[in-house]
Amino acid sequence: MLTRREFLRSAGATGLAALVSPRLFRTEKLDRIGVQLYMVRGALQQDFEGTLRDIAAIGFREVEFAGYFGRTPSGIAMAVKRWGMTAPGSHITYERLITQWTRTLDEASGAGHDFVVLPWVPEEVRKTADDWSRLAELLNRSGHAARAAGLRLAYHNQVYDFAPVDGVTPFDRLAAATDPDALAFELDVYWCVKSGGDPIAALERYPGRFPLIHAKDAGPAPERKMMDVGSGTVDWKAVLSHKASAGIEHVFVEHDEPANPFTSAATSYRYLRRLSF
Repeated sequence: MLTRREFLRSAGATGLAALVSPRLFRTEKLDRIGVQLYMVRGALQQDFEGTLRDIAAIGFREVEFAGYFGRTPSGIAMAVKRWGMTAPGSHITYERLITQWTRTLDEASGAGHDFVVLPWVPEEVRKTADDWSRLAELLNRSGHAARAAGLRLAYHNQVYDFAPVDGVTPFDRLAAATDPDALAFELDVYWCVKSGGDPIAALERYPGRFPLIHAKDAGPAPERKMMDVGSGTVDWKAVLSHKASAGIEHVFVEHDEPANPFTSAATSYRYLRRLSF
């Protein structure tokens, strides 16, 4: 039997551990996993409804669009709902951002999106530090307009966003020069790693600004080949342990050029579904 002193010592140590490290006694899993439909773009072009059906059958409950394949916004909303899914966001072109922003926001609302995402900017408008400063001003204005329409604008990084321009990475420049209420970020983990960046450092440096994540894995250096989630070098447990602090709301599986897009999507889904963090 424990003596009174031993009992108090044991109880004190247990209580201290609970206060200091509550995550030691709690794990979390992703309850809804999404997919960026760019990875099944060929199948969508041939059989839109059948592709959504097959994506839902894997277990995905969220999709992110990159084009509507000739469907109307209301048609998009109905098709997604028909297969028991939601579509939190869609990627749009830079040209639409600068020439058709009001129309783009109207269509996003009609399709049932919460986010409109800029995934890429042309090389000619991102060569210098001044170019990036002008882009930050544009994203601020556009983001406030999106907020007024009940939507959010997000910026999706590419490999060039982590290569310094005049000593500062474009990603850091955009984050510092934009209003968090106007601009959110969609962290593409692969392109961050491919560029030599650190996705964990980005999540920690800008807490609350990453409601969207693209989950795609990277092979070992120097090639950093794109791989299915769980097949490469990314520490996904560490990435997703920042879910609360980074503000992560949606995780979308993606692979740009998979040998078989449905097999790739299913492999990544199964890994994330089992993962505790």
